[in-house]
Amino acid sequence: MNNIPSKARITALGTYVPEKILTNDDLEQMVDTSDEWIVQRTGMKERRIANENEFTSTLAFKAIEHLIQQYNKDLSDVDCILVSTTTPDFTFPSVASQIQEHFRIQQAGAMDLNAACAGFTYGLHVANGLITSGLHRKVLFVASETLSKITDYTDRTTCVLFGDGAAAVLVEKDEELPSFIASHMGTHGAGGIHLYRTNLSKQMHGNGLSKIGKIVQNGREIYKWASRTLPSGINELLKQAGMQMDDIDWFVPHSANLRMVESICERSGLSLDQTLTSVEYMGNTSSVSIPLALQIGINEGKLKTGDTLLVYGFGGGLTHAGLIMKWGADHVGHPKSEGYN
Repeated sequence: MNNIPSKARITALGTYVPEKILTNDDLEQMVDTSDEWIVQRTGMKERRIANENEFTSTLAFKAIEHLIQQYNKDLSDVDCILVSTTTPDFTFPSVASQIQEHFRIQQAGAMDLNAACAGFTYGLHVANGLITSGLHRKVLFVASETLSKITDYTDRTTCVLFGDGAAAVLVEKDEELPSFIASHMGTHGAGGIHLYRTNLSKQMHGNGLSKIGKIVQNGREIYKWASRTLPSGINELLKQAGMQMDDIDWFVPHSANLRMVESICERSGLSLDQTLTSVEYMGNTSSVSIPLALQIGINEGKLKTGDTLLVYGFGGGLTHAGLIMKWGADHVGHPKSEGYN
């Protein structure tokens, strides 16, 4: 990130997770696994799963409705809609276009972006850039994923990981109280072979017909890459911001796996007590995991307006992006998201 001061502020957050819960006990009935094995290796106990009539757009609509309820926001003057997803309802039209139609937002551009599990931090980076440059004034950014629809439930190494959910944030022009302090992005394209979704050609990947359209992951390689990459990225963010670790109130990493988060914290000198995650009861929700963790932090009375956050997403691509920012959303409405009652 260059030294252009931000003019953008996050002013609202909304989240949604499906009602259906998939427990470790449920998974024991599906594949050769156990609650003890899953918790020991991932820290996960439950994940939320969309029903057959719920899609990425469905979850996105409900997260936006929750944002409106929590913060009493008017979206009629939103001038750009961004969506991060790896599981759009259609190749086209985009989920962002579906949002525009559903909420009757009249004068807004709309597009989806795909940075996999780094999608939330990538999307915030883009929203900040659009507003700080003067091109836009009010961006609705949504992360929404239905990973259960592309999970191979015969693969014991991946089916225990993934869940569904959505989150929406409003990013508005504010030159006096901007949210964004520093950002750092990177890509390791050579590692993309370790985490991907197969296409319709089994010859391309050598996976059987059962693997077509499903997630394939080499967890060991992803763990090694993330544990090595994030500490250096975190140091770069702190250097850019002129901050020390003590200046950070909350670390909010992508909730890929609790053991991975623990390793990253240990290598970076960050305290788990100052880390917000959503992994235990939501599983790995890709680009939605960070905002779900923020919502949990709000619900539990931890995250406050004005807190300094270090958020860091990482995943397929292999992509990664981190931000240091001030939490700028003043909560005015209903305190809890659906699914956190």
